[in-house]
Amino acid sequence: MTQRPATPLPPPKERRRLREAGALTQAQVAAQVGVTRETVRAWESGRATPRGRKREAYAKLLTSLTTSETEPATQPETQPAMGPAGITTAPQKAESTEFIPHLTASRTRQRRHPHPSAAGTTTRTTTTPRTPVERPDPATFLTPAQAFDALYAFCAPALVRQAYLLSGRRELARESVERAFQIAWQRWPEVAVDPDPAGWVRATAYEYALSPWHRFRPRYRHPEPPPADAADRALLDVLLALPPSQRRTLLLYDGVGLGLPETAAETEASTPATASRLLHARRAVAARLPGLADPAALHRRLAEVASVERLRAPKPPAVRMGSERRARFWTRAAIAFTVTIIGATALTLRTAPTQYEPPVPPGETVQGIPPRPAPGTLSGKELKLRKKLRSETAHGPERLIPESR
Repeated sequence: MTQRPATPLPPPKERRRLREAGALTQAQVAAQVGVTRETVRAWESGRATPRGRKREAYAKLLTSLTTSETEPATQPETQPAMGPAGITTAPQKAESTEFIPHLTASRTRQRRHPHPSAAGTTTRTTTTPRTPVERPDPATFLTPAQAFDALYAFCAPALVRQAYLLSGRRELARESVERAFQIAWQRWPEVAVDPDPAGWVRATAYEYALSPWHRFRPRYRHPEPPPADAADRALLDVLLALPPSQRRTLLLYDGVGLGLPETAAETEASTPATASRLLHARRAVAARLPGLADPAALHRRLAEVASVERLRAPKPPAVRMGSERRARFWTRAAIAFTVTIIGATALTLRTAPTQYEPPVPPGETVQGIPPRPAPGTLSGKELKLRKKLRSETAHGPERLIPESR
């Protein structure tokens, strides 16, 4: 009996992003698939995997959401759109493409053409016949190193500037991006098939840049020189005064240009929580810098501040070599640690007793023995006894005394 292969499903983060892009709640998805809301939450967090007919129904629903997301809309965007909780989407500027190279075609199209259910209007879509896709020549495929170098050249310069806005440290920004790409090269089979490799690396770099353990490192105990421009210095101070979660949300939404569902998925928070963080961050920025109350002005200023600093990322071959060197070091360290444990275990088995040996009981005091007298002058009785012992012949052969002739 042969078992039918399981229906493929997107990663957990992509499942959640598709649901939120389709303006569906977990309860609605659970009702359509026939499960509980807690089960859908477990599927989206990766703690559980659907099986059987539930998996097929869930895959069919996600496929329909993907199809509706990629369908072209007919109404162009003429003014800033209103998101959940009254969040105004800042229009994208052509001058910020150097700061934001991570927007894919589908995401840009989604920002410019909101989903019909979110806008409250209906749009007509036309179905165009599909053209046969030509299979590329195998000789034109990129090697893993070439694909990694291309991703690095595309994302690294902008990621360094984004990490600088998150941490306020130039050296930490370069180190965060380098470490993120080193981890990506170590897990390249996983990153290469990810729907958004740039987002994968960006999330890793953000996590490293916002790690609270850097404050204990000697090289990062003292602050770095601030920007030369007073306006740039004021904006950077306001950003660093925000909590890390609000700072990251503000940078992703108003800086990078991600949509609210994508920002919520990348920060691993719900859409209402992400909207609340964004509103609080914008309110804090507008309170200290009233000129940046407009999202478009804030977007432009973030790009300007990030572009002023000359932050250079290392070359891709150096990053790959560093990743391989680090992987070899930790592999050898793990092997040495394992060998040490095996040796200690073998030595213990070799020297340990094979049978039970009862412990020696501690000594006990014997009663009735007179105490040992201290040295001193002999008594009359002892003198008499000594004289008697010296006068009597000792047991054994007599002493040989030489005879005189």
